[in-house]
Parts: sequence; C-alpha cells; structure tokens
Amino acid sequence: MANDDKKKVQLRSASWFGTNDKNGFMYRSWMKNQGIPDHHFQNKPVIGICNTWSELTPCNAHFRQIAERVKNGIREAGGIPVEFPVFSNGESNLRPTAMLTRNLAAMDTEEAIRGNPIDGVVLLVGCDKTTPALLMGAASCDLPTIVVTGGPMLNGKHHGQDVGSGTLVWQAHEEYKAGRISLDEFMAMEGSMSRSAGTCNTMGTASTMACMAESLGTSLPHNAAIPAVDARRYVLAHLSGMRIVDMVHEDLKLSKVLTRDAFINAIRTNAAIGGSTNAVIHLKAIAGRIGVDLSLDDWNHGKVVPTLVNLQPSGKYLMEEFYYSGGLPAVLRRLGENDWLNKDALTVNGRSIWDNVKEAACYNDDVIRPVDNPLVASGGICVLRGNLAPRGAVLKPSAATPALLKHRGRAVVFENFDHYKQRVNDPELDIDASCVMVLKNCGPKGYPGMAEVGNMGLPPKLLKQGVKDMVRISDARMSGTAFGTVVLHVTPEAMELGPLAAVQDGDMIQLDAHNGILQLEVSDEELAARLEKLKASQVIFRTGGYLEMYRERVLQADEGCDFDFLVGCRGAAVPAHSH
Repeated sequence: MANDDKKKVQLRSASWFGTNDKNGFMYRSWMKNQGIPDHHFQNKPVIGICNTWSELTPCNAHFRQIAERVKNGIREAGGIPVEFPVFSNGESNLRPTAMLTRNLAAMDTEEAIRGNPIDGVVLLVGCDKTTPALLMGAASCDLPTIVVTGGPMLNGKHHGQDVGSGTLVWQAHEEYKAGRISLDEFMAMEGSMSRSAGTCNTMGTASTMACMAESLGTSLPHNAAIPAVDARRYVLAHLSGMRIVDMVHEDLKLSKVLTRDAFINAIRTNAAIGGSTNAVIHLKAIAGRIGVDLSLDDWNHGKVVPTLVNLQPSGKYLMEEFYYSGGLPAVLRRLGENDWLNKDALTVNGRSIWDNVKEAACYNDDVIRPVDNPLVASGGICVLRGNLAPRGAVLKPSAATPALLKHRGRAVVFENFDHYKQRVNDPELDIDASCVMVLKNCGPKGYPGMAEVGNMGLPPKLLKQGVKDMVRISDARMSGTAFGTVVLHVTPEAMELGPLAAVQDGDMIQLDAHNGILQLEVSDEELAARLEKLKASQVIFRTGGYLEMYRERVLQADEGCDFDFLVGCRGAAVPAHSH
C-alpha cells in the first residue's frame, strides 16, 4: 500500500495524540518523557505489544528479546511500538492452576487494549493459557491483531535419546512407581528435559494452541513450530511487526479473521496434529468473545480427519522435527487437498489460508504422515454423552489405548483430589485393571480453575503388575503432554451436582467412544435420589477475593469456562477522557 493511501485511514490513536488542545498537549507531553520526537505523533500507527514475559513463566522468559524484534519490524513499517505487560499465567509454577487466571489475564488484556491509544496489537504468547487468554481479550476489542508465539524448546536429551517435555515426567514417574527405575535415575532426567528457552516441545497445550492460532489465521505461516532459539523465530517476529502496521492501514480487524470457517479449520487441524483436549475449552471461549456460534458438537467436524502428526504424546517425535519436516503449513496443505479445509478463510497476512499453504512442502513423511498412512485413522476429539455427562465430556483417541475405547467396568471413586492421593497408594485398595477410576470435584468450580489432574496416575499395585492404562473419568482437565484412556470435562461438574457427583464405588460404567456414549448403569430414579441427598448436605464455602468471583461467575466446560459477564465483543470504543 502506498504511503498516500495509508494517510487516509483514521487512526484510533489520533483521538489521544492528534488534537492541538489541552488534552493532546498532555497526552503527547507525557509520552515525550521517553524521548519520542514530535513527528512520531503525526499519523503514525501506534502498535501495542502485549507481552506476557515473566521469569515465573519459564516458557515466556525469552520474550524481551522477541519483543525487540517485533519493535524493529514496526518501526521499519512506519509504526510506533509501545510494549506493555499483561498478566502472565505460566502452567509450570502457578498454583493451583494457570486455568484459574486465564480469564483474569483476558480481562487485563482487554482493558489494557481498549483503554490505551493503540491502533493495532501484537500478542506475545507462549505458555498454555497465555495464547487463549490474550486472544480472548483482543477478540472482545476487535482491533487489528497478530499473534507471535515464543516457540517450542529444543528436544530434550537423556542418555542419547530424545525426551519430550511434560510427557517424560508422566512416563518416568509411572516407571519409578512401578519399581522399574531408581530414584537416582528418575531425578537424573530432570536436567535433561528442558534444555533451552521455549514452551514444551511435545504436542502439548502450548504447541496445540500455537497451531490453533496459526490455523485460525491469526499468525503468519510457520509461527507455530519454529523453535524458540532458532534465528528464524526472530525473523518471524520482525515480519509480524511489519505486517501489523499494514493491517491497521487495511483495517483488517480480528473479526474478519476469526470466522466460523476459521474455527472449523482449527478443529480439523487439532485432529490432524493430535492436539490437546484443552483446545476444546479455549476455542469455545475465543469464539464466544468474537461472537461466533461454536458448540461441543462442532468437534465432530474433526472425527473424519486422521491424525497425521507423529509427535509425543500420541506418537514419536518432537516439535523440532515437526518444524524441520514442514511445520503446520505442510499439515494444512494435506487437509486442503482432502477437502478438510475452508480454503477461503482470511489470514492476517491478507491472503487466504489456502494461498498460504497450497505449495507447502513436507520433508519427512514419518513426522507428518500422508493421509493414506496416518498415525491414527480417526483423530480429533471424541465427544461423549449419556446420563453421566448430559452436557458432554471429551476423550482424545490418539492418546488412548484402542482396546479400552469400548469398555465396561466397576467404578472406584475418589471424592476429590486429596481423597485420590490418600487412597491410590493403599495396597488394600479394591481395584483391578478392568475398573474405572472416577475423580470428582475437580471441575471449574470444584477444584477452582479445573486443574490438570484428570490423567490420574494408576495405583502402584497395578503398575507393578504391568498395567499401563485404565479408563479414567473426571470433570477435570488433562495436560496436553499426558496420555491414556482418560475421559475429561464431564459436564455438569460434580460441584454443580451433575450426575458425576452421585457415582458410588461399585457402580458399573459403560464407555463406548466409537458411538460417543458414557453411561452410568444406575436408574434415573436412583440417580435423582442420590443427587437430592447430596443437595441437602452441600456446603458452599466463601473464600473472598478473585477465587470467590471465579466460582460464582465461571461457566461450565462446554461453554469455555469464561466468565458469564465477559462473553461477547464489546469493541474498542472508549469514552474520551477530559483532564
């Protein structure tokens, strides 16, 4: 676009900096204490850089360097970069779970964008919840927006073998509990797992959400997979900084990119990559902010798509190999060639998603499998319904044991996570490999924030017998790096007195993932009587603070766990302030 054309666009920031009155004087004067010259206030787009940098969020600890590259790009394209912090919720350190503060980070992002003199936004995201949180907040403002992810860390290395971050923890801990490795060996793996800056290098939630951002069209091609320490990550950050300036001039708002077609593309992409179940909740929340109708049943669009990406925890490789093999563009091309892609969906570079990927190369057919040789024939997220989950539950078939996808077993019930920890190690626990482990009160309200405890570790007594997997059911979430036949997000949750709350030891439960069924073999009358008894004895605890607001206003998993009052796009308009 020619410079003359660019000057015709009415910049939002001009209502702060473009007037020759008292207010304009004050806004410009205070900004000038940073050494900004006069001509920078004359019709140059002001680009906000939402930075989730934090040394307490190790995945995002390198974002200062990435932000500088974004700034270089913004300046080159004729924009003014302004970097500001937003709440950084890292999954690895934050207790009880980063999901508890996802909505808080989204609120922070939304109000920071709307309340400041910003024409366009770059979202610097990485660790699991920072990507959906910032997209949620930005979607409620609907300005030109581009996502820059921090990238995955390099492959972990242990005893000459590649090891995946997160997945190694679950695998090694089970081996240790089963007595197959020593404590010294287990502890030696700790330093092998995380050997560079970046997010988890498996197809966990961070990598999944980076792929969701790219498949939604909100980032430049290849953003999802370039390793954090690869120089090409800096190049992409620079180019993203340049591109956001043009997006402002083109008035390419987020609502033009985040269409229903884009969300269906993301759902199908999640199937192809073997992505995290957490994407179900996050995509619903983002869709709710931009005003796109997306339901749990829309995940059935992914059932026809095979899992093509051979990455841990579902497969063998890690994110480095994924990038070197062609990254997400190679996956999207294979989807498009099989009519599994809405090809006309617009992306932030101004081109359709198909134009971006139709010539993308794949360099390794074992890492990114051809459609006729998939990792799993029917990928995606399996949506389950029945009297145990009237509003749905989910399961990730690519991480499950095929033989357990149709199973009937006796329930062994844990009333909450503390009860599970007390009971699971008891050698006298009445449990065998055919049982179904049931965990209650770990949903959005029950374990505030819906912690990633759904992939319950198996009882040591069974691990020592060689049992590797069992059916597990809960209203909790599961880390994207985890694996197993795990039914998650049972809705309504136990704390809301959903049917899950009424399950008792010895009840028979039927799982049929092939037909989407999750059934408790208890009569409707008995179920109703149990729930009525529980209702009479229920005690509501008052905690005060954010936690109390969270419990009162959070929606259920099928609605994206957003706050009820945050759903919707409120736009970027803000009343003028007069000093």
